[in-house]
Amino acid sequence: MNAHAERFIRTARAECTDRLLIYNEQHLRRDLAEHYNRGRPHRALQLRTPADNPDVIPFPAQRIQRHDILGGLIHEYRDTA
Repeated sequence: MNAHAERFIRTARAECTDRLLIYNEQHLRRDLAEHYNRGRPHRALQLRTPADNPDVIPFPAQRIQRHDILGGLIHEYRDTA
């Protein structure tokens, strides 16, 4: 269990909090939830995010569109139809 906690902390720190100035606990929780649950693919979920609809089958990208997150500090790339 300790290894899982350490891995989460290292991942959250490297991908999210090292790039931000956190104002308070609410700000941290919102940003972590947005990035970790909606934007970050997980290997255990076959590189899908927890917020993805499991009924949708991903297809190869015809075009890729960039979305700025957190005021442009992080960029996400999504397939467009």
